[in-house]
Amino acid sequence: MARVKGSTPTRNRRKRILKQASGYFGSKHLLYRTAHEQVMHSWKYAYIHRRELKREMRKLWIARINAAARLNGMSYSRLMHGLKDAGVAVNRKMLSEIAIHNPEDFAKICDTAKKGKVDQPKKAAEKVEEKAEKEAAPKAKRTTKKAAEGETEEKKTVKKVTRKKKEVE
Repeated sequence: MARVKGSTPTRNRRKRILKQASGYFGSKHLLYRTAHEQVMHSWKYAYIHRRELKREMRKLWIARINAAARLNGMSYSRLMHGLKDAGVAVNRKMLSEIAIHNPEDFAKICDTAKKGKVDQPKKAAEKVEEKAEKEAAPKAKRTTKKAAEGETEEKKTVKKVTRKKKEVE
């Protein structure tokens, strides 16, 4: 069988790398070895910075929302907490856009957050009462799914013991 040289795939691979390295400075766009190193680094940087971009955008949105919220007399954290309490599900990107392009609508959102904040002490009081009721209730014995049918752990153990006795006899 004849020897196969890998010239076509090798040439195509090198052409692809050199094409990706076009525009790089010096020998990084001319020589395969340096171009390949630089392209590999470029891929790594692209991977890292795609994630960093998400972080940076979130920071930007938060800064914009905070500035607009302070114009309406509240801080960013109080606004977000109030919106959560009021049950408003708007993401930060949309809040930022609303704050920039529709300040009147953002003011309404801030009012909603303030109202949501007012209801919060009532919710806290209800939670405290629920905890007190749970602690006051006597702790029942642990039961399984069959407990709903009237079978507790104690009955189960008795059944197991009687089965074992029958097996021994």
